[in-house]
Amino acid sequence: MADLKTAIDELVIANRILATEKVCDAFGHVSVRHPDDPTRFLLSRGRAPELIEASDIMQFTLTGETAAGTGKPYLERFIHGAIYEARPEAMAVVHSHSYSVVPFSVIGEKLRPIMHVCATIGADVSVWDPQAQFGDTDMLIGDMEQGRDLARALGPRTSVLMRGHGSTVAGGSLREAVYAAVMLEVNAQLQLKAQAFGPVTFLTPGEIEKVRARQNKGRPGEGFDRAWQYWLRHAGFKTDE
Repeated sequence: MADLKTAIDELVIANRILATEKVCDAFGHVSVRHPDDPTRFLLSRGRAPELIEASDIMQFTLTGETAAGTGKPYLERFIHGAIYEARPEAMAVVHSHSYSVVPFSVIGEKLRPIMHVCATIGADVSVWDPQAQFGDTDMLIGDMEQGRDLARALGPRTSVLMRGHGSTVAGGSLREAVYAAVMLEVNAQLQLKAQAFGPVTFLTPGEIEKVRARQNKGRPGEGFDRAWQYWLRHAGFKTDE
């Protein structure tokens, strides 16, 4: 129970961080795999991330069925369930509509790491287009069929863009997923600015691999803790160090 309470408390903090860092506004959501039951995940009821409290957190099966908690769930909970189903090592998922990222979902230019701290987004950021399998839709992931198709487009990567919609990232921990979601937006801002002046020199795949190895060196998630502490203060929480 202590582990579950900690997971819920950190999930609340993650929602507040993503709102403060302008990754999520009234929309978007973050989840974490249940610490005691890998066939479930924790996700708030449908509410703006900035407003979420511990009492809002619900539990869902990997197919998006409510397992515990009350309230109207997010329609797009299937994003989370499908990724947890496909990726046993994934411990957290963030879906957002951060504004600088969206342009890269509708143009031919790929979003690629431009700065060392952004290497976590991955060397290959794919774009999922629902038109390919589902034709005209309302652009939301409203069932497991679409969720699984998105999970296939994500594959083993950290990040996937969603055409005309937003992005989704998966991480081996909640802190890693939050970090990747924030840095996806930061990288998009930097890339848009740099491209206005001419060709961009991106990080090489080898550089990205070395940065990511350093970030994960030592105890799990160690490389992401400094950013987490910084964002805690931004979001109005005391640091936990």
